[in-house]
Amino acid sequence: MIEAQVLPTPIGPLSLLVREGVLVAGGFTADPAEMYDRLPPALRAEGLDVVDDLGPAAQAVRDYFDGDLTALDAIPVEQPGSATRKRLHQALREVKPGTTVSYAQLAERAGLPRTAARAAGSACAQNLIAPFVPCHRVLPSTGGFGGYYYGVPVKEWLLAHEAGKLSVTS
Repeated sequence: MIEAQVLPTPIGPLSLLVREGVLVAGGFTADPAEMYDRLPPALRAEGLDVVDDLGPAAQAVRDYFDGDLTALDAIPVEQPGSATRKRLHQALREVKPGTTVSYAQLAERAGLPRTAARAAGSACAQNLIAPFVPCHRVLPSTGGFGGYYYGVPVKEWLLAHEAGKLSVTS
């Protein structure tokens, strides 16, 4: 069974989905079913149960928004994808809060050539576990913020939070 919880955050509700203690989806939505629908069919077959407290994953979210920017790092995550996509997602988890990388740099960090920037962008676009797999920390080398599944204002807020440029009440 996939267990879900919706947590309030300064930038809106965050739905978390956990299977056997491992985070399988997370996203800025008040509807866990939106995240559930993005899971592979085999996981969706297990069913969804909304619970009051997911324990460590929920506490990590509270700690992160309270200023412990590394709190999300301790939570195990798992999402589908090719070996290359999994390497890119792991490289994303290694980008430190308060820093950003380009898509080409992310590709290099995953052991791919810089020319694999498009694959890095695809891995970000298909990321099911925001902000635990922090695709918000990837910016286009041409400048600006690029896109973000949950909207550029959410991406900007997360980056400002991690850079210490706002308070949690902003």
